[in-house]
Amino acid sequence: MSVTEKVGRETIDGLAYLGDITILTGRSLRALLVAPLRGQRFRAQRAIHQAMMVGVGAIPILSVISLFVGLIMALQSAYELRKLGVIAFVANAVAISITRELAPLITAIVVIGRSGSAFAAEIGSMKVNEELDALETMALDPTDFLVAPKLLGMAVMLPCLTTWSDFMGLLGGAAFGVSAAGFTFGSYMQATLHALIRRDIVTGLIKSVMFGVVITAVGCQEGLATGLGAEEVGRSTTSAVVKSIFMVVAVDLVFTLLFYLSSSR
Repeated sequence: MSVTEKVGRETIDGLAYLGDITILTGRSLRALLVAPLRGQRFRAQRAIHQAMMVGVGAIPILSVISLFVGLIMALQSAYELRKLGVIAFVANAVAISITRELAPLITAIVVIGRSGSAFAAEIGSMKVNEELDALETMALDPTDFLVAPKLLGMAVMLPCLTTWSDFMGLLGGAAFGVSAAGFTFGSYMQATLHALIRRDIVTGLIKSVMFGVVITAVGCQEGLATGLGAEEVGRSTTSAVVKSIFMVVAVDLVFTLLFYLSSSR
């Protein structure tokens, strides 16, 4: 195949994949929002179980990473701000970068590694073992039974984890501010609150909800598309991680651009 043919083929495959995850997301949202209004059963217990797995299990590693990232951002910001004689603005730089961008993105990447890959492996194993066929035999739609609870749990827990990541990142920045920039803990937090506006926090939380939808859709779609054999489960898991990270960054770019354009008007 020529280069243009390869580019065309990859473009068509990419658009088809976007269509697949869009359809899967739409069917899951229908199961969450429309089906209960028609008297169909919603499995709240499964959604709660998924939320606990996604959220509670990620707190320790997310706390450590966010703390270190906040400290790193403070160090890097202070390196340049000291040259300008305005090291007191380190709290502003850390607060805005953490809440708008770093906390949602770090949280998404941690959750992709923990839960997005687990979704693909779980559903992929079920497909290899013909458990999905068994669900359909029992008149249970795999999307309603497996994907919808995961989507709800992820969409609820990602903003919660992002909020916690915000706090830990700011705490990491405060550690530097107190030890090396002449702040007290109270004055650093006061400077942080003065630097932030509601839009900064809301922007990160909106991104986190969209990241949760993307992570669930990609992980579950890769699981449902798993071929036969144990090796295919591993390939689906790896593919879910790679594609999720790419799509999360792409969604992040789109929403950052939209927020930028809306704020400039």
